[in-house]
Amino acid sequence: MKKTYIYTAILALLATSGASAFDWPLQETNSDTIISDFGQLIGGNISTSVIYKDDAEVCSSDAGSVIAVIDDHSDDFGWFESSLGAAAIVSHSDGLATVYANLNSDSLQENLGEATKISTKGKIATSGNSAWQAESNGLEFKVFDRKNLAAVNPKILMPRIAKEPHLEAGTVYLLDKNGNYHNINTEKRLAPGTYFVYKLRQNKAVPYKTIVAVNGDSAETIVYDTITEKEGKLCLSGNASYSTKDMYPDNDKQLLAKILLTKGQSTLTITLVNIQENSTLLNYKLDIY
Repeated sequence: MKKTYIYTAILALLATSGASAFDWPLQETNSDTIISDFGQLIGGNISTSVIYKDDAEVCSSDAGSVIAVIDDHSDDFGWFESSLGAAAIVSHSDGLATVYANLNSDSLQENLGEATKISTKGKIATSGNSAWQAESNGLEFKVFDRKNLAAVNPKILMPRIAKEPHLEAGTVYLLDKNGNYHNINTEKRLAPGTYFVYKLRQNKAVPYKTIVAVNGDSAETIVYDTITEKEGKLCLSGNASYSTKDMYPDNDKQLLAKILLTKGQSTLTITLVNIQENSTLLNYKLDIY
């Protein structure tokens, strides 16, 4: 029997830990079939999902037990800031839960219900357009660590995609304490002080890791491995917990680090790393007066 759960009720069903191998929920997963990565800005929030482009058959990423089948909409899903539409949630013996959203409700397997056992690659449904991204038929796929109550980047657990999108910095900005942005591609003289470092946001690609150093000394590393909730806000972690507003102050910028610049010549080094450990390296010579 299908049931609808709000987020708090779903969390009450989650527990335990362990380890096993996961697989992608669609037969074909590559850089062309994914339109948005974990940690991207989607719907005004840091996305906890990998979102696919087109409709396809959806299968379980690992063996487990179905803990919820959602077949309508709710505006209060906590972690799931946008409606999941028709969705299934599967609990796994390794302490993780997988979420399969934006499904075609008519295609949900008839025997799929609470406590249904499902095998790896067991069919769940086909994707549809029941969730917030109403113009897309692509699956919205999430992984949660139910012990630590954190969203997990699926790319950590799944087989590596053959080719990841190229990471680009584009324009790099420093935000000063007065709220002024400085384009360091062209502006090389800056006052000493604390700055937030931003790069131009890419619409699809998201780094797995951003590393910023000043004069060879590491200032901050932000890793896109998990997203946690702090005081009701979804956050990524570096030296501090950064909310959506911190990570994405507008639709065009993405946070790389918070740094301190002191008087003298400074070299700002930015390294963008993808899940395959391929890096894009940039250096900026600055005159701090």
